[in-house]
Amino acid sequence: MLHVGAFHLDIDSKNTTVWHKLAPRTRILCAVLMVFAIVLTPNGRWLTWAIYGLAIVHLLLISKITLSVLLKRLAVEFVFIGAVLLGTLFHGGGEVLWSWGILQITTGGLTVLGSVSLKALLSLLMMNLLTLTTSVPALLNGLLELRMPPLLVATLASMYRYISVLVGEFNAMRRAAVSRNLMGNKRWQRLVIGNIIGALFIRTYERGDRIYQAMLSRGYQGVSPVQKTPLGGKRDLLALTLTFVLALLGQSVYLAR
Repeated sequence: MLHVGAFHLDIDSKNTTVWHKLAPRTRILCAVLMVFAIVLTPNGRWLTWAIYGLAIVHLLLISKITLSVLLKRLAVEFVFIGAVLLGTLFHGGGEVLWSWGILQITTGGLTVLGSVSLKALLSLLMMNLLTLTTSVPALLNGLLELRMPPLLVATLASMYRYISVLVGEFNAMRRAAVSRNLMGNKRWQRLVIGNIIGALFIRTYERGDRIYQAMLSRGYQGVSPVQKTPLGGKRDLLALTLTFVLALLGQSVYLAR
């Protein structure tokens, strides 16, 4: 949802690499396992994150991902989580390095800021790798194979399919406002955008209901048709094993110390 109207999800899904040869459900499991290992690591465990970071960078290189698109997506995502990261800077604990009124920057706050930033960066790299190298139908089928609720998967499929219609409606309404010279004044601009969002919600609700009724008339029963995907084999088992071993290795580094 952070890339609506700006980025595509699966531009590198046609590549032929070792990562692409894995079944979609195997890629999902590997990505989720790595993200859990990253976020469950306590603050300040830099060596553990260095191990995970090297593994993720290696995956990015062997998957031949488009780095320019990846960096643009990361830039958009960090805009949304920047407020959370900034709040961790004023976390208490440790030696006070700077203070102004009730605001204080401490060594503990810097540790928390660095830890949370690294967790966010590594997790986003892993999830972007998954969405850039796996087509949306394959990703949805992989979720169904992993016993995700079919209704949730159907909702995600509808969001992906019709989000371009929503973006088109918004752009058309914005162009209409610009052509009527309603976007020149900042006060009017905020008012117009608020009205556009409200009208867009009503149009989306009405169009969604019409689409749903049309789907029901064509035999839709709440579950999207499942395409044939690779079932996996020894390569997938090896990938899951290596991911699990890597996660345990990173955790054992700080537990041993």
